[in-house]
This record gives sequence, C-alpha cells and structure tokens, in this order.
Amino acid sequence: MKNKMWITDTRVVCALSLLACLLWGSAYPAIKTGYSLFAIGPDDTAGKFLFAGYRFFAAGLILIGFSLATGRKAFGLGAGLMARVALLGVGMTTLQYIFFYIGLSHTSGVKGAIMNGTTTFFTVLAAHFMFKAERLTRRVSLGCAIGFLGVIFVNFSRDLFNLHFTFAGEGFLIIAAFVMAVSGVYGKAVSQRMDSVVMTAWQLSIGGALLIALGYAMGGSLAGFTPVSTSLLAYMALLSSAAFAIMATLLKYNPVSLFSIFLFTVPIFGTALSALFLGEKLLEWKNLVALVCVCIGIFLVTYIKSPASDGLVEK
Repeated sequence: MKNKMWITDTRVVCALSLLACLLWGSAYPAIKTGYSLFAIGPDDTAGKFLFAGYRFFAAGLILIGFSLATGRKAFGLGAGLMARVALLGVGMTTLQYIFFYIGLSHTSGVKGAIMNGTTTFFTVLAAHFMFKAERLTRRVSLGCAIGFLGVIFVNFSRDLFNLHFTFAGEGFLIIAAFVMAVSGVYGKAVSQRMDSVVMTAWQLSIGGALLIALGYAMGGSLAGFTPVSTSLLAYMALLSSAAFAIMATLLKYNPVSLFSIFLFTVPIFGTALSALFLGEKLLEWKNLVALVCVCIGIFLVTYIKSPASDGLVEK
C-alpha cells in the first residue's frame, strides 16, 4: 500500500496529468508538421498508417526496454492476459489512430484539438456503464451538453449559418475520441491484473505493428527521412510512451474522473501550440467560444467536491 500512496497524492496526480496533457497537446502540430516533412498528402491513407505505426511501435519498444531496465516482468505474461492487452492495443492504438490521423488531415490542428476534447465526455459515459462508482448526474449531463455545443460552434463557417462538418474530418475525430475513451476505461480494468507500464508497452507495440502491416498491405511507403523528420518522429514516439504510461498508471490507482478533470487542458495546449507552430488562427471568435464551451463542459463533467477532510466524494 505504501508503494502506491505517492501515485494517489493530489499534487502528484496534478503534475503528472498536466504533463501527459501537454504531451498530447503537442501531438497536434507535430502530426501536421510530420505530414509535411514526410510528404504525406491528405489522400495518402496508407502513408498515414505507416507514419502512425512507426511512431507507436517505437514507443512500445521504448517502454519494453524501460520495463526490462527497471526490473518489471515484460515477458511471460500468459496467453489470457496477452489477449486482453492485444485487444487494448487494437482499440486504443490501431483503431483510434486510424480515425484520428485521417480526421486530422482533413481539418485544422486548432479544430482537431478542440473537438478531441469530447474524449472526456465519452470517458465519463463509458465509466458510468463499466464502474458503479462513476454515476451520471444532472451536472454531468449539463457538462456534456455545453461541451458538445462547443463542437457545434467550431464547425460553423464564417457566415455563421452554414455548418461545416465532414465525416472524414470532424466525424472521424469524434469516432477516435469515442474509441479512446472506451479503450481507456477498459485499460483501467486490465491494469488491475498487471503492471501498467508493461501493459502500455505491449498495447503500443501491438497496435503500432498492426498499423505498419496495414499501411504496407495498402501499398504505402514512407519516404523523406532526414535528421529533422527523424527527430520529429522520435519525439512523437517518446511523447506517446510517456503520456500513455502516465495515463495508465494514474488510472490504475485513481478514479477515472480524478484523472479526467485535467483533460480540459489538452485542447488548450493543442490549440495554443497549433497556433504557435502552424500559424493557425487562435483568436477567431468561433475557436474561442468553442474552446470556452469545451473547457466549461469538461470541468462540469469531472469536477469532484472535496470535503473538509480532504477526501474525495463520489459524484
């Protein structure tokens, strides 16, 4: 019990959650930049799968190496447990990023960062059905409504009357958010039976390998390897291994909603970094309104009152 007390400390949860969200937020401009450096066009689906596959397979290998270096049992987990981890990898890595990478290539980094904030709403709903302690209340429902209002705002065109929404763009991003949420809650259940870092290592490796196989099966190729593009790919692998390992560890020892409260910072980090590195418009009124709505919605969904005893009460 003493060994895991540090991971349940509020200050530790806050610091690690913000770090994970900052890393995820930086992925938005990094992916868009990677498309440019590796000459991956909007219709080059196979190239996107290879780009994602290399990233996550490398991230998994990094964590496997880290697991072995720190004395964790990375092999010999048993067929049953590996089957569960493989299923997690298919969902959290392969399926999620099939939809995410394609969707992001058909919309802006700013809009993608805001819309992917819907992951929190799906996470809360999934936890409601999978864990008895995560109950759906009126406040949660109101938060979901306000958050999705932000999604509507960000899709309005300049004339304020035409709703700009494409299934291959914004639609795929919403599906990716849903798959991520369900997989994250499922991963919490799997992590109760094994080390969370080892679980993350294998789910990334398996999911990444499937993406690579799919990319090559579709006739894809990945060219344009230079010191700059390779460094970017290495950074993306490192951010994935760190962010997913942090998430898995926090979810293993903490309530889903306690970690989710910090997910509102992902669209904030993603929007700001996309504006900074991609030169996208941040101060456009619809982006600001949407960002505010999403942040308010996520806060309402995940806010937990803390009584005087400094304990946590269920929503």
